[in-house]
Amino acid sequence: MSSSRRRRPSAAITSLSALTLLAVATQPLTTTMAQTADTGTCADQRIVVGGCDPKDTEYCEKHCNLYGSTYLLDKCCIHTGINANLLAFEVSETWIPRIEEYGKCTGANVRLQYLAEGEDGMGAALMDDVGKNEDDTTGQGIFDAYIVQAPWLPPIYKGLKSLSQYIKENDEYIQFSDINQASRSAVSFEGEVRALPLDTDYIALGYRQDVFENPEIKQAYYATWGDDLKVPNTIEELVEVSERLNGRFDYNNDNETDWGFCLTPQTNYFQAFLAPVLQTHLNECEKNAEGGYKCLGADTGQNMFFDVDNMEPLIYNDGFRHAVELYSRFVRASNCQSQTPNGEKCDRKTAFPTGRCAGVISMPGTMTKLLSEGGKYAPPPEKRMDSVLAEGEYWGRRKVFPGSRKVLNWNKEGLPLEECKGDICPLAKDGINYAPFFAEGGESYALNGRQSKPAATDVMWDMFTWLSTLPVGQVPLAGVYRKSHLTDEATDDLGKLWNNTVMAEDLHDVLDEYFKSEEEGGNVVQDLFIIGFDDYNDALDTELHTNLILQNVTLGGLFDMDDPSKSLDPVKDKAEFDVRYDRFITDLAKRYDDVHKMHDGGALQQLSLWRGALGINPTKSKDEICQDLLASDHAAFDKLDCTHVVTLKDLCQSQKSDVEEYAPDTCKESDDKSTIIIIVLCSIVGAVMLGGFVYFIRARYVAYVRIRKAHEQLMEATLNESIRALHQLDYPLHLIRGDEFVDQGKLMRHEVLRNTHKLTVLDSLPDVDAFIAAGKHVLFFSHQWTSFTLPDPSGIQYTAMCTAMKELAKRNGWDESCRDVFVWVDYSSIPQANPSTQNLAIRSLAAYASSATYFVIVAPDTPHADLDDTCDLGTYQRRMWCRAEQICHSMRNGTEGMYLSVGEDSLAPVENDFFIESLHVFNGDLTCCRLDHKGMGACDRQSLVIPLLGLYGELFRASHEAKDGKGSPNADALSSVETFLKEIEKHQEEVFPRTFQRVMWRKNKRVEEEVILFGDLIDRMKARISSGVGFEVDDEKTGTLSTKGSDFIRHGASDFLRHGVVHGSSTITGSNNSSGVKIETAVGTLGDHMEP
Repeated sequence: MSSSRRRRPSAAITSLSALTLLAVATQPLTTTMAQTADTGTCADQRIVVGGCDPKDTEYCEKHCNLYGSTYLLDKCCIHTGINANLLAFEVSETWIPRIEEYGKCTGANVRLQYLAEGEDGMGAALMDDVGKNEDDTTGQGIFDAYIVQAPWLPPIYKGLKSLSQYIKENDEYIQFSDINQASRSAVSFEGEVRALPLDTDYIALGYRQDVFENPEIKQAYYATWGDDLKVPNTIEELVEVSERLNGRFDYNNDNETDWGFCLTPQTNYFQAFLAPVLQTHLNECEKNAEGGYKCLGADTGQNMFFDVDNMEPLIYNDGFRHAVELYSRFVRASNCQSQTPNGEKCDRKTAFPTGRCAGVISMPGTMTKLLSEGGKYAPPPEKRMDSVLAEGEYWGRRKVFPGSRKVLNWNKEGLPLEECKGDICPLAKDGINYAPFFAEGGESYALNGRQSKPAATDVMWDMFTWLSTLPVGQVPLAGVYRKSHLTDEATDDLGKLWNNTVMAEDLHDVLDEYFKSEEEGGNVVQDLFIIGFDDYNDALDTELHTNLILQNVTLGGLFDMDDPSKSLDPVKDKAEFDVRYDRFITDLAKRYDDVHKMHDGGALQQLSLWRGALGINPTKSKDEICQDLLASDHAAFDKLDCTHVVTLKDLCQSQKSDVEEYAPDTCKESDDKSTIIIIVLCSIVGAVMLGGFVYFIRARYVAYVRIRKAHEQLMEATLNESIRALHQLDYPLHLIRGDEFVDQGKLMRHEVLRNTHKLTVLDSLPDVDAFIAAGKHVLFFSHQWTSFTLPDPSGIQYTAMCTAMKELAKRNGWDESCRDVFVWVDYSSIPQANPSTQNLAIRSLAAYASSATYFVIVAPDTPHADLDDTCDLGTYQRRMWCRAEQICHSMRNGTEGMYLSVGEDSLAPVENDFFIESLHVFNGDLTCCRLDHKGMGACDRQSLVIPLLGLYGELFRASHEAKDGKGSPNADALSSVETFLKEIEKHQEEVFPRTFQRVMWRKNKRVEEEVILFGDLIDRMKARISSGVGFEVDDEKTGTLSTKGSDFIRHGASDFLRHGVVHGSSTITGSNNSSGVKIETAVGTLGDHMEP
């Protein structure tokens, strides 16, 4: 368990071979194989390795059934003769016995090597051996596995083996969800687990009970200050108590006054002060009936390092200053007042053993050595006052790190510092916001994913899995890091191991709070796990400690080396402190900017990594980040160099006003109608000036007429576009063959399937019709994502999908291999890496859903990986996009081919009236609305107007033709059409809202506005179809219909509209309209129908 913090090697290490390795290994096991007379399989051979015989049940039971773990019982001698190399940085006396035991059981020969440079050199060693993320040709590959810390992983995680599938297959033993959330998050990147935690690191408070319970000290304290001496609960109290104790009392019986609390000045201890001021809740909270809060909403983006929208350091606020002021006072009342002027390192490890500290702040491993009897850094009995303690009490205590009564209000501009209460502090306890800081993340196991041989990987994985099942005291470097470690039994066992029940119970109480999820009232703060971790911390350490708090006042700092008691106080010496603080902020910001520039991609790339490390949802590409900044923060847009990422002219269609505000006239040449309006307005102004009031009135009238015409043209263009969208794909339909879908074992990313040529691509809707006519079955899976970064991390939904597909094949008599079944599912069928092509695919979502021959809703009860919530049919049905997919299919196909899968073996047809709730698409929930459309150009509701308008038009057209005798649908089809239309007529204002209320953020201000959604488009569509234009299809020109009037009969079915509707013509003309009205389907030609 590491206790040091962010130390840098003194010299660059360029090659692992240049590092000094301290080798400690098991004795190599002699490998032999008994010769067999026959030539049977390996499984039939009797394998004996150094005395390891898998058929010797007594031997296997003795050497594989250890410490209550059964994991190795079926792995006796399984790794005979296999060598594996493990690199570690911290010595533990338990490594050798565990490796020897593992070798005797499995036959493996694991060689452990310690890095001589220890923690200081491990980051560089990993870079040399694993290689960099961006270059898979790098890395020496000497080692098969490593003991790592989370800060070292960002530059190399792609070279480490993904453990997600391993964990899934062995979770009976791993019990990954039992590990505290902070440790799990620290080793997860892009939805994949890259290391297996064996420990956790956090900041806690230690205090001397013999000081706080000393009656003489308590009496004198009260006499001086009028307050009882209490162990502090807030950082404000911590500083105040430390200052009041400092220089007034003798704790170590040497007749000299001692200090307040002790520390080693490091960035993580300052950040422990900062955390409860800056972070109050990670998710949006709702107040419940009992007056408490449930915090499971959208991500707030709160953290204590950088703004997740623009990568600005969170240092320009009163909360940061509040933490700096308190911390500087705390340091001044600590051991630093004596050690620093004497030229010594200010260090809790040398200060605490003197008995002069009333308490200490530290990481967990060192904390135990500070507080345990006879501990490496503990004061001996003669330097304590144990005589004041009652029987059963113990002098060295541990508690949660103090919280804060003052916090940032993230809901107000400028992030003011306010009292912790109500909505701004929803997780507070007694008006105190607690925010435990999990610094660095603790140690973890990792596997080399590039050069390691599979056999060696298996050896190390089995050893790591076995170690994770052992009691804490038997695992090298491990501490208490699982929730199951907090049971009464586990606490009792730890007390016996330490021979100290009080210390074990104290640790239980601390971690019982620290391991809470946000739903349980927890508020864990994550460290800065991005590339450049050490560089950012060096920047803060240099400016905060070296140049400000511990710098001599004569050189611009706060510390008076001659008389520490005269060091600058932020309250008493405010004017002088302000000058130095302002310089500190300026210099720190510059250093952070320099660190951004040191790394590829600059600040924008670092922002993308930071959002990923925090798991901010929804995820954003760098293009999307820049587009949002263009709408909200031009300064940040420039600072992140976004003009090299996005092309302004390309954004004229989607963000015209934002582009024009940022760079006037950029969209001028592409907006002829805007030019016309401007000319008209200028003419009006000129007319007023030259022609007087009469001419002014006439010009205004002309302008009104033209604007009215422009509005009419826009409405017509929208109707035309809705028709076009039904008959053309903006992005090809990508499908994965059913047997290959099953073989993948999980939902696979689109790009992986594309690069391995596993996708079938249909470029147009005529291709889709031909594909289905050839006997292929298109199966559309509609589901909800169950984590912020992966669609189905548990695999529960994937299993239900495979079962549903096989069941459909069985019921319909298809080939059971499913080679004629082709699956559409979002993660596999829509691009994930390229935002531009992804948007095109999303625009075609309605066409994809309506093209499918079968539609399966997949909604089994599934735990959400990030929210401690369950996703089920209810949560699925509340999502707007899920409703939209259902309606896009059912309005073209009916409900005959729609099924519901809510369990692994459950597949049932949907009820005939299932569509009724889904029809109310716009009552569904949207992530963009929960986020108040911050930095977004539009609401997702607006993107559904075109497809749903077109689908409605097709329904209305089918009904209208049937009533006029122009079509010849069967009775079932017409009945289904009429059912839809009747439901729509009853609730038209809800199904197709004319307007909606949209909340936007512009220039950091929240704006609520009424925005047109459908307006009168539904009435216009009805009028257009009733007049005989707009939706008729010319059989002669398309040549795809077998008989006139059958254009809404689906292939192989008899119930509805979709398959058989004409696709493929670039124009759509009326088969029953002698005028042959033509509608161009290409978006670019819509302007040809609009009068100037």
